[in-house]
Amino acid sequence: MVVLCVAAATTFWILNALNKDDYTTIVDYPIEFSFNQEKFMAVRPLPKSVEIEISGNGWDLLRKYFNFNNNPYVIELSNPTSRNFILTADIKRGISEFISPTQLVSLVRDSLEYEIDRIQTVKLQPELDSLSYSLAKNYRLLEKPIFEPSQVTVVGPSSIIDLFEGKFPVQLKENRLNKDLKKTVKLEVGENIQQFITIKDEVIQVKLDLVAFLEGNKRLKVKKINFPRTVSLEEEDPLIMMYYLVDERKTQELKKMEFEAILDYSKRNRQDSTISVQINPLPSFLDQVRVEPPQLRLKYEP
Repeated sequence: MVVLCVAAATTFWILNALNKDDYTTIVDYPIEFSFNQEKFMAVRPLPKSVEIEISGNGWDLLRKYFNFNNNPYVIELSNPTSRNFILTADIKRGISEFISPTQLVSLVRDSLEYEIDRIQTVKLQPELDSLSYSLAKNYRLLEKPIFEPSQVTVVGPSSIIDLFEGKFPVQLKENRLNKDLKKTVKLEVGENIQQFITIKDEVIQVKLDLVAFLEGNKRLKVKKINFPRTVSLEEEDPLIMMYYLVDERKTQELKKMEFEAILDYSKRNRQDSTISVQINPLPSFLDQVRVEPPQLRLKYEP
């Protein structure tokens, strides 16, 4: 019985207190930004509430504190890209009228920040993501990849569009390619920007022309230049080998060529009495050319 009396008295006291009009508190009041969403897009979550200090009837404050049936205050942005914030002083009068009969005492913050960009439609140059494919050993791209269509049209906020730097990465998803390729690829963007970017073309065709480079070796004829009579090689008839990769289309041309190991005494290393081997000729269709041994030691006679 005593508990019921205490509960009844407490309830009566609370109800009586809530009917008074001289309370002040701080609440997070819901807000909503309104702007032309066909021309602009938020690139960061917009503020959903604003801290305000209010005074008034206890019931009204309770409803606002717990956000019971509080319609959000709408903030109109006619040109949201002109700046990235709004001064709360600019909305003070409007929100004061909106929350009536509760009285607005003050706004806790000086400003509300937001990031809204203008929506752009741009054409980007497709480019293979180098991590999305690999070539078989000693295979090379004959020329740049060919794309159809030659450009990718995307729509999105300007700051996100700028991240592409004019190029659209194409994910080929192929490994150890050893022949020409023609493939239709789905165009995708990273999960972190999917919500912002619309791609006009769903797919793109990629064409790759490959060429194989074949491993080979040749023994070089030795040709000495500018050697004085008193200087010779420690090994008079050295075995000098050239190792290389050759463009498979140039193998017949390679067979007709004669290669020499040029030893030019004027280019010797005076400190250690060695001379480097130079290859002649050295056609552009050879790659990863190396010579063994790369240097020979000189012998000086008295």
